[in-house]
Amino acid sequence: MEKIEHIGIAVKDLEKSNQLFASLFGKAHYKTEEVASEGVKTSFFQSGPNKIELLEATNPESPIAKFIEKKGEGIHHIAFAVNDIESEIKRLQKEGFIVLNETPKKGADNKLVVFLHPKSTNGVLIELCQEID
Repeated sequence: MEKIEHIGIAVKDLEKSNQLFASLFGKAHYKTEEVASEGVKTSFFQSGPNKIELLEATNPESPIAKFIEKKGEGIHHIAFAVNDIESEIKRLQKEGFIVLNETPKKGADNKLVVFLHPKSTNGVLIELCQEID
């Protein structure tokens, strides 16, 4: 794993949250994107090398909607950048981590993504992401 790529925050209202984080960062988000397969709309903020992804559910059955229903708004996941997502999946499975989706999916911000189950990571949802060439 190279670095923390971003921190994902589940929100109820993306527009309102964009305004809040624009005030916090002193600048607007640089990208908004919908990932229909995951039932989520995202926006990204960046300050130096640090990125925040805001996630709003687009349907009540999406993972983000279920997360907010259960835990409320807040930190949803921490994403780590990797060079070779397939190798990382194999390595982490050998180490005993539970991979939620063994086949990488196209996520937001031009990335392939997989998630590690929080039961195997001290309660934190971990995302691995690799830039798509």
